[in-house]
Amino acid sequence: MGKSDFLSPKAIANCIKSKGLQKLCWYCQMCQKQCRDENSFKCHCMSESHQKQLLLASENPQQFVDYFSEEFQKDFLELLRRQFGTRRVLNNIVYNEYISHREHIHMNATQWETLTDFTKWLGREGLCKVGETPKGWYIQYIDRDPETIHRQQEQERKKKQDLDDEEKAAKFIEQQVRRGLEGKDVEMPVYTELNRENKEEKVKFKLNKGASTSVAASSKTSVLGQNALKMVEGAVKKRQAAHCSGQPKEKKNKSALDEIMELEEEKKITSRRDYWLQPEIIVKIVTKKLGEKYHEKKAVVKEVIDRYTAIVKVIGSGDKLKLDQTHLETVIPAPGKKVLVLNGEYRGNEGILESINEERISVTITINSGPLKGHRVEDIQYEDVSKLA
Repeated sequence: MGKSDFLSPKAIANCIKSKGLQKLCWYCQMCQKQCRDENSFKCHCMSESHQKQLLLASENPQQFVDYFSEEFQKDFLELLRRQFGTRRVLNNIVYNEYISHREHIHMNATQWETLTDFTKWLGREGLCKVGETPKGWYIQYIDRDPETIHRQQEQERKKKQDLDDEEKAAKFIEQQVRRGLEGKDVEMPVYTELNRENKEEKVKFKLNKGASTSVAASSKTSVLGQNALKMVEGAVKKRQAAHCSGQPKEKKNKSALDEIMELEEEKKITSRRDYWLQPEIIVKIVTKKLGEKYHEKKAVVKEVIDRYTAIVKVIGSGDKLKLDQTHLETVIPAPGKKVLVLNGEYRGNEGILESINEERISVTITINSGPLKGHRVEDIQYEDVSKLA
């Protein structure tokens, strides 16, 4: 019976032996072949196919190391995202789950020598949150999926809307209580001790039906007013705690100027977004993931995908890359050049750069298009403007 016959005793024995993990010292990453013992590994190293793979690797060794490193990183992060989500977990636990797969990429074929080096690299690149403890290194996956970010934004918006509705209801109750108590002098009943001068004298009580009714009604009104005011105070306290505990208390009487300034501040806060990419702006590539060839190079944004990702064209080489906004930063030109506002109240307006304030890390521009043409805007942060192509 031949060696490779289907369901032969020798074929079944080979299948049983090939299951599970084998020793790492008998694995050839270049050929992706796992040997079962030292003799078979030695025979594999002397084979013609292995020698050809070594000749190919010797021509460009860095290319193979980069390929294996990229595959290792991709599979490791995919396992971390799928199985552990955004939970904080020990890196050894994730690594043991990863190497339990028989066809995994071995770390000795990558650019990282140890798991600690790989964990530190994940933290430097911003792919995971890492931290060292007495038990070891912990990692936490950072989910940058646009759908997840959109879902979180919707939850925050709904929470804010619920708080706004609660505040409106509290203010309405407060107005109603104050309106009901205006112009009414509510007298609370005075309670005194019952004393009898003559012990033989009989005690008589004369109850005035109208007076008692009015006193009871006024007492009931005051109690309701106090309960309503307590509800209002609780709602206001809850509102303040939900936003931030360090906010100053609002004054009862505000001038028109104070109200206008508050509206302007709220408008600036609500107009900011966590994404800033726009087509036809010049950006700088700050990630080292692509190597020194593209690090610190300038590029033009040609297309924006899902708000957080852009297709850029490198100036000079003309290469096109797909990068996340965290791997890019804005470019501030010399005064007199055209810029585009990327975030804040004046988002989307083109302007001319007037001056640069290095101490405050801000610029001053003059808008040259749209209904705000000629308007001068000061103290715009560096990350909110970028040079136009």
